[in-house]
Amino acid sequence: MIILKNLILRRSAKVLLDNVSVTLNPGEKIGLVGRNGAGKSTLFGLINGTLHEDGGDFSMPSQWRLGQVAQNMPETDESATAFVLGGDTRLMELRAALARAEETHDLDVDDHDVGMEIAHLHSDLADAGEHDAVPRAQSLILGLGFKSSELDQPVNSFSGGWRMRLQLARALMCPSDLLLLDEPTNHLDLDALVWLEAWLKRYAGTMIVISHDREFLDAVTDVTLHIERQQLIRYGGNYSAFETLRAQQLELQQSAFSKQNEKIAHLQKFIDRFKAKASKAKQAQSRVKALERMEKIAPVLADAEFTFEFKEPANLPNPMLAISDGEFGYVVEGEPKLIVGGVSRSVMAGQRIGILGANGQGKSTLVKSIARDLAPLGGTITEGKGLNIGYFAQQELDVLRPQDTPLEHMFRLARELGPNSGESGREQDLRNFLGTFNFSGDMVKQTVGTMSGGEKARLVLAMMVWQRPNLLLLDEPTNHLDLATREALSMALNEFEGTVMLVSHDRALLRAVCDEFWLVGRGKVSPFDGDLDDYQKYLLDEAKRLREVARAESAAAAAPAPAPTPAPQQQRQQLATRVKPLKRELEQAEKRMAELNADKAALEARLSASLPPTEIAQAGKRLKVVNDELQAMEERWLAISGDIEAIETAR
Repeated sequence: MIILKNLILRRSAKVLLDNVSVTLNPGEKIGLVGRNGAGKSTLFGLINGTLHEDGGDFSMPSQWRLGQVAQNMPETDESATAFVLGGDTRLMELRAALARAEETHDLDVDDHDVGMEIAHLHSDLADAGEHDAVPRAQSLILGLGFKSSELDQPVNSFSGGWRMRLQLARALMCPSDLLLLDEPTNHLDLDALVWLEAWLKRYAGTMIVISHDREFLDAVTDVTLHIERQQLIRYGGNYSAFETLRAQQLELQQSAFSKQNEKIAHLQKFIDRFKAKASKAKQAQSRVKALERMEKIAPVLADAEFTFEFKEPANLPNPMLAISDGEFGYVVEGEPKLIVGGVSRSVMAGQRIGILGANGQGKSTLVKSIARDLAPLGGTITEGKGLNIGYFAQQELDVLRPQDTPLEHMFRLARELGPNSGESGREQDLRNFLGTFNFSGDMVKQTVGTMSGGEKARLVLAMMVWQRPNLLLLDEPTNHLDLATREALSMALNEFEGTVMLVSHDRALLRAVCDEFWLVGRGKVSPFDGDLDDYQKYLLDEAKRLREVARAESAAAAAPAPAPTPAPQQQRQQLATRVKPLKRELEQAEKRMAELNADKAALEARLSASLPPTEIAQAGKRLKVVNDELQAMEERWLAISGDIEAIETAR
């Protein structure tokens, strides 16, 4: 178990944890939460050994193996499979040890100890899962959203977000007793997130995860550690259970709670208004439940240090925009590449649209086209008179300038909007406005390129609010936001009088904000009639369908090209002719596999007996050759079986 006793932890002169005591038991799944800067990552540093306690005691079992995601961007020409496979540290150590031992043995064939070492290393490699290491690594890569065609591509060929997914897969590949995950969902979309949740639920060790995704925490944790005011408090239960308990505690603190009544009353007014007009559609009912949660934990929301709101739009054109036969995509080397086509949809005033779709299906392409960042490849987008778009790009730097400061961004925005915006462009007014988004003092003159992801996201939100939009296009706005800021965004979007179109892997935000969904998939955009639970089932079914399609294509590629359709009797003869050599090869493969298995058993028996070192080394090398050939024969046997099945099914 992990024990913190009277622990003091500092960062520079600032005390982050002051005289805290807590115990974490083996096998527990722990969510570590708290405001940004409270000390979550510093506590991770203590646990992984990069930092030491400033007072008190910290202990954990010395034999525990640690798995964690490296924060650096990988730079390597290794293939994706080889890079992830390298995360299995035990396997890599054994492979390196075997190579050294075999090199030593080649120099001195009479060394008995080296021969014994080689034999033991072969046995240890088998125990460490050498035989299925590559399939295990590749299943992790595919689960996190990569295509099978990308398994052998070099790591450097992927963009930053995809390389960080490979870092996550590498951490999951590591055999560990303790798994530390710091914001593992940041670079994932919803289909990869659903897969990761299922994987972590099966993880047998102890896990501590920092995340700002409340539904992810609910799904994978059973204990919550909350850092607040230099204390570390343990709550039994997932994040929702923690929220409820904390709300009850805050409500008991009457002196503090009374100061929050005005904010709570404002929130209650909105909840009542929406619940009164909500339809019976599944999406709307899901939103009502999300708002009921906000109602229940109102003291927690009112205690948040950061809130903001969108200004009432100057006008609300209806429809906001209309898409007719839209074709959206990119122009690559002068050639159009269509991603989504045949789109004919209207966006009305006041709609709350969640845009769903698996990775790579075209969600961002659709949003960028509506935001005017991409020209349509075909069709038309007709905008309503007075349409004013506020756009949050998935990559914040698409709308920010790294060399400029927040104040310079606001000066430029004020000049572009001019006096018609109804806002003052005076420096003090701009400073005051930025202050409401937690840009205080000298932070307004800090260059954007040196800011954290969360700070960049808050600046984009500030700029959107200043523009007074009537249509909000939000593409993954929560990637770098902490839980408190996500709640503030959810409340601001719920009170916004205009139209919202939202792409997000944050299901809590989608549930709280959206009351209808569009599905982007298979090259088109269509309404999705279910709620997010139905969508998760759709994702699993779609993944299954794609696997079946890939298997069918593989079998078709292996089979000879079809000839003109013969008569039934002739067809049967042709099928028998095609199957006969495959079955003969299958029998030969089975015979050879039986021989190899017998050789393997005999060699393993020899290695367990007392033999001269030369014979031990020879047996170890022979066992490696046998294992390699056996693996190749098993793969060939599976391929032949698949070909036979495909041919016979075609009857």
